[in-house]
Amino acid sequence: MARMIEELEDETGAVIKYKRHSNGRGLVAPTARVAESAYIDATAYVEADARVGLDAYVGAGSWIDRGVTVGDRTFVGANVHVGAGSIVGSGVRIGSNAKLGTNVMVGNGARIERDLQVASGTVLELRGSAAARAALSAPLRPAPRAGRDARRAA
Repeated sequence: MARMIEELEDETGAVIKYKRHSNGRGLVAPTARVAESAYIDATAYVEADARVGLDAYVGAGSWIDRGVTVGDRTFVGANVHVGAGSIVGSGVRIGSNAKLGTNVMVGNGARIERDLQVASGTVLELRGSAAARAALSAPLRPAPRAGRDARRAA
């Protein structure tokens, strides 16, 4: 029987323990949250504090970095890097070998072509009928609280 915990050494020499995800056997950091219905390929990584939504697919050799959110029904192709702190909406398709920098925001239903490099801090949003279709297919989420965030904006 295969081991459920893998220990790997990072670039600083620290040993990090990863769990194997039950669907696809990908490596998932203990503080990451991955839906049971998501598929994480055996050679893919999901780092600490990342979240992967329902029915998402993370392909071979892909790396979901620290603090990333990947929405429901999102497809991440092979050898993709999603940079730390990025937010990828629901129903997004990211082609193989794409690289997303840190803190990138990708709107629901967006398509990122294979081999594309997206600069850090980029916001990709949909407009028109594509945005309407994506909004209708995305799950309902509660509205954000106005408290602390509203004070920051003032």
